[in-house]
Amino acid sequence: MRKSEWMVVLAVVLALGLAVPSLAGEMARIELGASAARWDVQQGDFAGFVLTVSQPDGRVVRREFKAGDAVVFELGAAAKDGSYGYELRGVPHIDASVRSELAAARKAGNEAAVIERLKEAGRLPRETAVQSGAFLVKDGAIVTRDGQEERPRTAAAASGPPIITAKDQVIPDDLIVQGSACVGLDCVNNESFGFDTIRLKENNTRIHFDDTSTGAGFPANDWTIIANDSASGGSSKFSIEDRTGSKVPFTITAGASTNSIFVDSTGRVGLRTSTPVLDLHINTSNTPAIRLEQNNSGGFTAQTWDIGANEANFFVRDVTGGSKLSFRIRPGAPTSSVDISADGDVGIGTGSPSTKLHVLSSSSGSTDGKLLVQNSSGTTAARELGEFRNNGGSILIMEDTSVAQRWSFGTNAATFVFDEQAHTGAEFTFGDTGNLVILGTLTQGSSRDIKTNFASLEPRDVLTRVSSLPVSLWSYKTDGGVRHIGPMAEDFHQAFGLGEDDKHIAPGDQAGVALLAVQGLNQVVQEKDKEIAELKGRIETLEKTVQSLAQQKQ
Repeated sequence: MRKSEWMVVLAVVLALGLAVPSLAGEMARIELGASAARWDVQQGDFAGFVLTVSQPDGRVVRREFKAGDAVVFELGAAAKDGSYGYELRGVPHIDASVRSELAAARKAGNEAAVIERLKEAGRLPRETAVQSGAFLVKDGAIVTRDGQEERPRTAAAASGPPIITAKDQVIPDDLIVQGSACVGLDCVNNESFGFDTIRLKENNTRIHFDDTSTGAGFPANDWTIIANDSASGGSSKFSIEDRTGSKVPFTITAGASTNSIFVDSTGRVGLRTSTPVLDLHINTSNTPAIRLEQNNSGGFTAQTWDIGANEANFFVRDVTGGSKLSFRIRPGAPTSSVDISADGDVGIGTGSPSTKLHVLSSSSGSTDGKLLVQNSSGTTAARELGEFRNNGGSILIMEDTSVAQRWSFGTNAATFVFDEQAHTGAEFTFGDTGNLVILGTLTQGSSRDIKTNFASLEPRDVLTRVSSLPVSLWSYKTDGGVRHIGPMAEDFHQAFGLGEDDKHIAPGDQAGVALLAVQGLNQVVQEKDKEIAELKGRIETLEKTVQSLAQQKQ
């Protein structure tokens, strides 16, 4: 087949809305019924397919099909009339080892080199298999395609004698037309041009650029400007086709709004606006946004993100993950609400963070600048809500600049410490064996105002229990042989029923028992003192009686 004949065939295929991914053949043939569109795909060449259909009301339907599934779009009873655009992507066969290499390359940041190597080895496809087109719905049914529209004779010729085909005219010199030119079978005598300088007039209008360059290094790609599909139910559109590459990189469909794409004199691009303010300016009545969609034809997992804004927020939406709004900024948020410096420091409320996380507040509110970590689950459970890691201890600093107090707290080797840095030694040290050492006095709350359930105890009874309470000399197993003296918690709890459980003794309880025992002992002493005083009185009386009797004998 000569090149000119092939180009005619290709033009017919493209006019039918069938994008040709390669000169070897099309990926799928569309079959239109009244209520459904079906794509006859080359099943063996692909692991699956992704079909996206854009509907006249602005809705977009995306469906995935596995290999062997019928690729079908059902119209539905509530279908709107109008043009439906579609895009069909083939998902190539990519084995698990390739996916693993791609995932590792993504983490390492060298995916471009790895992808090129895999393509060179034939383990990844060179190009994405994709075709696009359109079909028309009228009166609730898909308009089936009855073939390509013929090039009819003009109305004048149709009512008169048959057209006499003249020989082609070859003008071996410049052609200058000092007026307007009409090209096409429907041009008529005394054509009313208006302001048109060149007009293409017939039912299939195309402009083809056939570059015949043959010299080495000279560009020779052919291009075609296409206005509308040629098939019944096709798309009303304006396209630029890369005829040599069998691709259609640019298309505008009929009905696109005024200033859909507008480039001003400075190169700024406006989408739906003729007065772009920045390099890219999107103007719409409801939530201007952009979609970033990674399909899975390159071996990576499919993922879609939206970036948009409206009166409620600026947001990043994880479409694949359930349309979660992972990141949001509310209108009115102050400057540098979140600010990342050149060295990676993050500022909250400051544009010049001095640490990895710098929170700055200038308000006099009691909670302004407060950090809150909250888990709102209704299930009660122990949860880790914060963690600090460091090789050599994790220390946090708290400073009250009004009184020049600077406290550090955190882990230091095997201990947890509180340290006011202006003083010598740590004020509070809590070891990994449970030992607590403080630099000053331990004071427990003991006010009557914070207590309840008062009851009296008999000191003599407590003294009796203390008298029978075993007290030993011992060491903690984790204490390195350091000696201590005291009762066992089990014996103490059994004797007095005090405290949280029978494994611990509160210092206040132990002191209270000791005080009551002292009181009981004091009562015993007082009773003994009284008894001794009585005995002394009796002895004195006896001594006086004996002395009196002795004197009488003399």
